[in-house]
Amino acid sequence: MNLIFLGAPGAGKGTHAEILSNNLHIPSVSTGNIIREALKSGTEMGRKAKVYAEAGKLVPDEIVIGIVRERLAKEDCKNGFILDGFPRTLPQAEALDRMVKIDRVIDLQVTEDLVLRRLSGRRVCSKCGASYNIRTKKPKVEGLCDACGGTLVQRRDDEPETVRARLKVYHEQTEPLIQYYKKKGLLSEVDGGKQIPETEHDILNALEA
Repeated sequence: MNLIFLGAPGAGKGTHAEILSNNLHIPSVSTGNIIREALKSGTEMGRKAKVYAEAGKLVPDEIVIGIVRERLAKEDCKNGFILDGFPRTLPQAEALDRMVKIDRVIDLQVTEDLVLRRLSGRRVCSKCGASYNIRTKKPKVEGLCDACGGTLVQRRDDEPETVRARLKVYHEQTEPLIQYYKKKGLLSEVDGGKQIPETEHDILNALEA
């Protein structure tokens, strides 16, 4: 099954994609993680992506499409995948349609206030990239990663001003995808503001519908 998770920054796409990945035994493919890996490796593409990401702007299509194409061609995606963070624009969606057949699109709906609360509390491990939240998913030891002991930091794109810029970009450029997939009959809208188990239950129901 080939799935897409849509939703504003902080809607819970990564969290629910990971849970569903474990349930369905297919990989969760996060564009953000792939780009951050490119940053760490110091590639030219990664450096270009960093400028846009830290300003709260979308990374240009030609960079993202190439990254995703390479990832979906890997062996672990042959039985399906969950895309988190892609597509974000209509040209990306059209490029994706030329690559693979999409079976279902989940749109996680949340309010702007909830997004700001969630993202302002998010912390990530500077070593392994594991994600925490100082309000809802605290580490065992404050400021340290449970998995590797690395220092937890706030990403620049989770700071309030950058979050507002990201939301503006989302509303302007990404929401048209909702209409695109709705016309194709692939879209299921799910309330992302509930507790995680409730939202996950709603997602599974949407996939079975």
